Amino acid sequence: MHLALTEALKGEGSVHPNPLVGAVLVRNGRVLAKGAHEWFGGPHAEINAFKKLKKILPGTKLYVTLEPCSHFGKTPPCAEFILKKQIKEVIAAMKDPNPLVAGRGLANLKKEGVKVKVGILEDEARNLNRHYLHWVSKKMPYVTLKMAQSLDGKIATKNGESRWISGEASRLKTQQLRKTADAILVGVNTVLKDDPQLSVRIPMEKPQGVSARQPVKIVLDAHLKTPVKSKIFSKKSGKVIIFTSKSSSIPRRSALSAHAEIIVVADKKGYLDWRQILGHLGRRGITHVLVEGGSETAASALISGIVNEVYFFIAPFFIGGKKALGALGGEGISHLSQAPRLKKWSMAKIGEDFLVHGYC
Repeated sequence: MHLALTEALKGEGSVHPNPLVGAVLVRNGRVLAKGAHEWFGGPHAEINAFKKLKKILPGTKLYVTLEPCSHFGKTPPCAEFILKKQIKEVIAAMKDPNPLVAGRGLANLKKEGVKVKVGILEDEARNLNRHYLHWVSKKMPYVTLKMAQSLDGKIATKNGESRWISGEASRLKTQQLRKTADAILVGVNTVLKDDPQLSVRIPMEKPQGVSARQPVKIVLDAHLKTPVKSKIFSKKSGKVIIFTSKSSSIPRRSALSAHAEIIVVADKKGYLDWRQILGHLGRRGITHVLVEGGSETAASALISGIVNEVYFFIAPFFIGGKKALGALGGEGISHLSQAPRLKKWSMAKIGEDFLVHGYC
């Protein structure tokens, strides 16, 4: 099952909104073949594993990180395929909570006499697919917040300089985080100050004939200040969505609509309504959003309670100054009891920086 979980990672960044799944075929304690679901619409993990064997001998077992599907989607049901291959034992890490499956895949196998075992490395399997599981249960994407700051909590100097606060190793880790995300989200101030591309700039290996998918770019821009010449609108950067307020200029909406999809949402306590934003994204199959700031966007996300996971990169130097921008803006909290707290957090050295990682 450890091997199956590792195999599943081959689909990172390319299977959404489907889950990451790995499969391993074993006979007499020897690994015969392994497979992964590698891209959306492509063969599932079980099918890819079976393809590597010319003949299935009696006694072959299937280990799979998620319950085999039982419905027709982009591909036929895996449970039926397993039965055709006359596999007599299936070991699954966990059941699939998707209403289209929800135990029916395993039930169909049991009904036909297949021995089924569930729960091997289930915690690891759940963590692997935490984005998918959150999306299935909440109908909204899982949200990861990433920030880079100095030791005294600043994300830019008093003159607005922010490149680069984090070191090379931290920036590589950020690219790896982007690779796992369906969408990257920033506030309009980040677009105005940094003009980022918001793209994955590390290799994204894909099977021949399958193009790598860049994450959707999302900008929160209540008054539509995003310049039409911003780098996020580069043809190579992929789809752009701008969320704006009901009071935004109609002519500006028209001008930007040639470059991005404009979606109007309500205001809530001075910020665009996060629940509406995530609801829109969830309905279009976006399972994981990486929020990259800046300070106002990060603060509103944390205070609204929609952040599931955080990565704070801390550089070992000080910036100082009242006018230097802090990591979190907004009005802040009045009482310490209101402070969002991390669960299961850890700190590690990454290159010349420190990384604080945890869950909300």
